[in-house]
Amino acid sequence: MKRLGKSALLFVAIGLLIYAGVYYAAERLMVRTGHSNPFFKIAAAPSGTVDWLILGASHAMPLDFADFNARMEGETGLRIVNLASPGTGPLYNRFVLEHFLRGHRARNLLYVVDSFAFYSRTWNEDRFADAKLLGRTPFEPAIARRFWDYVRRQGVDARAFLDYAAGFSKINNRKRFEPDVWEGEAQFERVYRPSAAAAKKRIAYLYPEQTSPLVLNRYLEQFSALLALADQEGVRVVVIKMPVPPQFHDQLPGEASFDGAVSRLLASRDVGFQDLSLTMGEPRFYFDTDHLNRAGLTEFFVRYLKPILVAGKAR
Repeated sequence: MKRLGKSALLFVAIGLLIYAGVYYAAERLMVRTGHSNPFFKIAAAPSGTVDWLILGASHAMPLDFADFNARMEGETGLRIVNLASPGTGPLYNRFVLEHFLRGHRARNLLYVVDSFAFYSRTWNEDRFADAKLLGRTPFEPAIARRFWDYVRRQGVDARAFLDYAAGFSKINNRKRFEPDVWEGEAQFERVYRPSAAAAKKRIAYLYPEQTSPLVLNRYLEQFSALLALADQEGVRVVVIKMPVPPQFHDQLPGEASFDGAVSRLLASRDVGFQDLSLTMGEPRFYFDTDHLNRAGLTEFFVRYLKPILVAGKAR
């Protein structure tokens, strides 16, 4: 019986060693193929202070497509780090901001706000369990500790933490050998042909549940906590809504109510807010139902964003 027990322990030990080796190899491969994951960007960022940090969901991501971030830095003389990621609401963005501020500083924060991200746990608690995000997030003890704290205090599923700690999504990532590039970046040069059916489908995807004032209030509280953290760390915040086509904007559910609620919150915290959602209506400026292409982003930067960024230069 003792011999059987020793054999079982040896078998388990060998299995754990093999798993550890696979985990290490997956982690190293993730580092080589990393690109758009916010925690990868934080790990790769030089120490020191950045002039602007950018947070938000996918509408903010084109600002870092191809060479566009480098162009903005070149034209403004500012250091800009974009940590936006697809489908992430205020809870996940707060998680990202907390980790960034652990080892870096920012003078200004540009938060690109989207109403869909305030109406469902799909874009908040559930994003912590997203296999694509987990598969590209480097393992760090500090991230693990903060992740567990979100499980304990913010309702994040404990299985998401176990996935992160065990590296399951990283090891089983079928695209592990491919660069971590969001699918939208490949369409950055494209000009979209408007489609009412496509816009309707996109809205249904972004708003999987009925818009609820109770849910909105919960995530406004999370957004308020993010703003409080920025204020505590001496980071000036500017909030904007990115341009979207009128065909898309007209289908957004409860947008006026959301605008009123977020405006009141930002005013109470003396945070600047610019709603630019209807400033660029021409279809030639978009690569899909609601994301600016290179031509659109260039126009947006020159007309609207550059003055915002330069205004924060003196801080």
